Amino acid sequence: MINRLKGKTALVTGATSGIGRASAVQLAQLGVNLILTGRNKEKLDHIVEELSDTQISIELIVLDVRERTDVKEKLEGTQADILINNAGLALGLEPLYEGDIDQWEEMIDANIKGLLYVSRAVIPQMKAKGRGHIVNIGSIAGEMAYPGGNVYCASKAAVHSLSKSMNIDLQGTGVRVSNVAPGAAETNFSNTRFSGDSEKAQGVYEGYEALKADDIAELIIYILNTPEHVNIQETLIMPTAQRNPYVLSREAD
Repeated sequence: MINRLKGKTALVTGATSGIGRASAVQLAQLGVNLILTGRNKEKLDHIVEELSDTQISIELIVLDVRERTDVKEKLEGTQADILINNAGLALGLEPLYEGDIDQWEEMIDANIKGLLYVSRAVIPQMKAKGRGHIVNIGSIAGEMAYPGGNVYCASKAAVHSLSKSMNIDLQGTGVRVSNVAPGAAETNFSNTRFSGDSEKAQGVYEGYEALKADDIAELIIYILNTPEHVNIQETLIMPTAQRNPYVLSREAD
């Protein structure tokens, strides 16, 4: 594989776990300098330790993407060639009429507003340089709603729509935008959704082989590594056992 990424700088939000962490590790292996954000300083430090034998620079920024002022102060003017808008979460699986409004607010603030705040801070310097690549982490939930998904599905539909809008707004600038939409992925996603109930979370992945964070990171690397005249705008990645949220083959016990 031709490595077109070596020496570039990538800003990854939500880098402490899951897809963000896997993407950071794989980018580091290709010689990409990193700017990693997350809410947990200790977890960010662990990534630095893991990558201590790589010849790259790593900057850590303790940041909650939901905090508009904090994002502006810490990220505005950041010199990044790559932005991976990964920070986000799902909470609860109740029908809309029983939903927890505080959880709604948290998902909207992280999944939509956080992506907007970070993008608004970083895109101007990409535009000024005439190049850059933004990867927004969407979801199959943004294309097809499922029972109990309501606000989470709506937030990821917004990510898909915003990705399309970004591509239109950045036409002629040299800045590319890609939306990556995973299906069932065995990360900390379900554990967060079910408020730390690991047994309930594990049940989501029983009977089939779900995607792993590394699988999605490999796709992100492929997209980022394409020549600058290539813009892969949308991708949907699913485990072989799953064809949409409703069609999933589980092995019998």
